[in-house]
Amino acid sequence: MAFFLETLIGGLMAGMLYSLVALGFVLIYKASGVFNFAQGAMVLFAALAMARFSEWIPKWTGIDNAIVANLAAFVIAGVFMFVVAWVIERLVLRHLVNQEGATLLMATLGITYFLEGVGQTLFGSDIYKIDVGMPKDPVFLFESVFEGGVLVNKEDVIAAAIAATLVLLLSIFFQKTKTGRALRAVADDHQAAQSIGIPLNRIWVIVWCVAGVVALVAGMIWGSKLGVQFSLTTVALRALPVVILGGLTSVPGAIIGGLIIGVGEKLSEVYLGPFVGGGIEIWFAYVLALVFLLFRPQGLFGEKIIDRV
Repeated sequence: MAFFLETLIGGLMAGMLYSLVALGFVLIYKASGVFNFAQGAMVLFAALAMARFSEWIPKWTGIDNAIVANLAAFVIAGVFMFVVAWVIERLVLRHLVNQEGATLLMATLGITYFLEGVGQTLFGSDIYKIDVGMPKDPVFLFESVFEGGVLVNKEDVIAAAIAATLVLLLSIFFQKTKTGRALRAVADDHQAAQSIGIPLNRIWVIVWCVAGVVALVAGMIWGSKLGVQFSLTTVALRALPVVILGGLTSVPGAIIGGLIIGVGEKLSEVYLGPFVGGGIEIWFAYVLALVFLLFRPQGLFGEKIIDRV
């Protein structure tokens, strides 16, 4: 039972991180109808900025306090992501309003390669580390209940708590603030939102900025766990099944979908892997997403689209 709980908790922790990346897809799609293939590049760019500025700030300012340096690096990286969001809206999205979905998709692919190239030019292409002080030592829980206890990684718990807090703040932002309600109005109907005075261009800048902050937090966590390297862009590919499972238009769906994928990957690898030679964790999420595309293409919480002709 203890081993099962370890696997289950590990899956929940991984699933929460998948959800964090999937949130970027959902936020942008809800507000603009654009499936943002650049989300992985945004995670990489934000992580590179965070890693490099945390190195440079102590050299430039003489600050020897790691917490202060990391906080300053986080703020500067956040400013970078705001600038990226503004440039994307000003130079790309503004000129593609009401274009075909394929056109917008190709635009986000172009943004992907642009961010990767600019990131390499500005910050270099080596493997960098992000050390935000999260403890990496494991801890044993429930020792009085199970013999030997349940092994849990402290870093995973803290990362999941950060992700959950960000999700909660975003939910409050969307539900309780005037800007959040405007974002939901734009998501429901662009033309109707414009007709009542909601500025579409400003809303798009805001939602890309929010997605940039989400990418920064995701990049900080994944960079702390794996190091900041260009393969970090593939994290977005791991989040695609989460979006399909939860629904492209549902923030709660991104969370639930991420948890299902994370737990499913871990449990299937541990309990089914030995019978098929392993490797289930690599393809489990994509097979599950394929099943949903066949039988429920809108996902668990997505809106069912009915075309009347």
